[in-house]
Amino acid sequence: MSAPRAEAVYLDLLDPALLTYMLADQPSDSGIYISTEKALRNPAVLRAVSLISSGIGMLPLHLIEKATKEKADTVPLFRVLHRKPNPWQTAYEYRQLQQLRLLTEGNAYARIIRSVDLRTRKDKVVALIPMDPRQTVVGQNPDWTLSYRYQPPTGGPEERIAGRDVHHVRGLTTDGIRGMSMVRQAADAIGLAIAAELALSRLYKRGSFVNGVLETDKRMSRPAMESLKAQWSSLYEGAANAGGTPVLEEGVKYKGIGPNARDAQSNETRARQIEEIARIFGVPRPLMMVDDTSWGSGIEALGQLFVQYGLNPWFEAWEQAIVRDLIDEADADRYEAKFNAGALLRGSLKDQAEFFSKALGAGGQRPFMSQNEVRDVMDMPRSADPGANDLTNPMTQPAQTDAAGGEGTALKGANENVA
Repeated sequence: MSAPRAEAVYLDLLDPALLTYMLADQPSDSGIYISTEKALRNPAVLRAVSLISSGIGMLPLHLIEKATKEKADTVPLFRVLHRKPNPWQTAYEYRQLQQLRLLTEGNAYARIIRSVDLRTRKDKVVALIPMDPRQTVVGQNPDWTLSYRYQPPTGGPEERIAGRDVHHVRGLTTDGIRGMSMVRQAADAIGLAIAAELALSRLYKRGSFVNGVLETDKRMSRPAMESLKAQWSSLYEGAANAGGTPVLEEGVKYKGIGPNARDAQSNETRARQIEEIARIFGVPRPLMMVDDTSWGSGIEALGQLFVQYGLNPWFEAWEQAIVRDLIDEADADRYEAKFNAGALLRGSLKDQAEFFSKALGAGGQRPFMSQNEVRDVMDMPRSADPGANDLTNPMTQPAQTDAAGGEGTALKGANENVA
């Protein structure tokens, strides 16, 4: 194998990237070519991909001070990650798109736009421009750095981009450079699901909805057979003619039959493929809208399961890629990127009330959250009370005095109740 070159797209005929590209055009075992667009036409694939992509898109992503755990909202990168990655996309739209590409293509690329901060004289990230992974090729240089080749969708010359100017989030990888497409790896399972749907569609479009066969003791001429076939097709073929009553001539008899094993197997195959696709993407069955007994009281645990095993690996991939690509080495020990998955992990209001009571010190135990920390979790405005940031039980503390020298509201209300 030849040594890597910075300008090379494919190194030789054994380059894994070239083999992956060539195999992408091969049909699955079902005989169906699986592209991203075709895979997303399958309801199960669309549901799984949209669940994960929307989950990544809707959760807040913050730049955090490691030492204080406070939001670093004065750093320009905070705005890019949390609110506006580029002039035409919201943070939700950007992350949803990039996560969809991660799932279907294995990689999410974005061009990093920087400008000079006049105050610190340092480069700052001001925008992230998504790059289509199907028009982007990554390669490793002799010095172990990465470089990218990108073909703009509007045409024009191919761009060569240095690794430091690309934000690259990759999925499961076998070489540490390129992520694997889950759609491509699961092409056989997805192809079988599409084939089952296609077979049912063709049945409704062209199949006979009269469940039986035609029999006759007479020998029919070919013109008579063709005439009978044409008449049957025009009157009883297709979903629009379901339920029709056959009218037969010349000794032709109708013999009804029940559903056959092939029909039952087809339905079982379709149900089985939904489970297979759910397994591929790590989505629990009930969240795929499958009729399942896990709904009801177990839905909270189900949501937590989805976050912990379906979304957490992607949280980690995003957060570490942000630190690697978007934060200077000098600041890497100071800042980190964090998704706030608290909204998806909350239990019922009753469970939350019980947890926060204990967190604030109910029952005489030592508190481990302040009032304002609880309010932050609940997305409520912070309290201006001087003791709201202290790890103290508000029900057992002395009354605060207001500016006029009167008692604080909590004790004052309690005294009025006693009176």
